[in-house]
Amino acid sequence: MQQYEIRTTGLIVVPESQRLFDERATEIRIVDEANGEFVSVRQPRDDGVGELRIDKDEWPTLREAIDRMVGECRDDS
Repeated sequence: MQQYEIRTTGLIVVPESQRLFDERATEIRIVDEANGEFVSVRQPRDDGVGELRIDKDEWPTLREAIDRMVGECRDDS
C-alpha cells in the first residue's frame, strides 16, 4: 500500500482582519521545479510585477513565515 504524507507548502502574511487578496498580502511558498526545493516570496499585483515591498511592521511576522518555510524544505540528498 502506498504511503502518503501531508505537507504545508505555503503561508500568507496579511494585515490582521484583512482579506487574503489584500494588496499587502505576501505569499511564502515552497517551490520545486525539479532541481530541489526553494522558498518563493511574492506579492501579487495588478500590473503583474513581482516586486516585494516590506513594511517594517510587517517584517517580524514575514521573517518568521520565511524561516518556517525554509526549515520545511527538503534536501535533495
